[in-house]
Amino acid sequence: MGDLANCPSCGQLFVKSTQPICRECYQKEEEQFESVYEFVRRKKNRASTMGEVSEATGVDKPLIQKWLREKRLHAASFPNLTYDCERCGEQIYEGKLCSTCATSLQKDLSEAPEKDRTFAEKQEEERKAKVYFNVDQENKWRN
Repeated sequence: MGDLANCPSCGQLFVKSTQPICRECYQKEEEQFESVYEFVRRKKNRASTMGEVSEATGVDKPLIQKWLREKRLHAASFPNLTYDCERCGEQIYEGKLCSTCATSLQKDLSEAPEKDRTFAEKQEEERKAKVYFNVDQENKWRN
């Protein structure tokens, strides 16, 4: 069974199951999706930008971007519909990161094990440097 939650769109209390919004908001969202899809499906509108689609249909840009991320609208069919990279904000067609950010992240991840190893080596050297010796009258030095 789902949890009780407030709809992030309208604030109404609903049982959260597979949909993150209430049934009424979901139906409104589906109607908006149909209007956007009908608009961009027409051959003359396929090259429309995000702003043009939003203005013509009255649907907010973040909602259209959500459908692009969910792949309900395919960027290959509508080349000017893009959304922001989650790291830098560059316009992208698919995924969550642009190629520059993805490459940078992969580089950072590949360097991480070496950085961890050198950090561990430095800690070990510091630990060894903090070894104290006691002076014993009979044996002179004792560890």
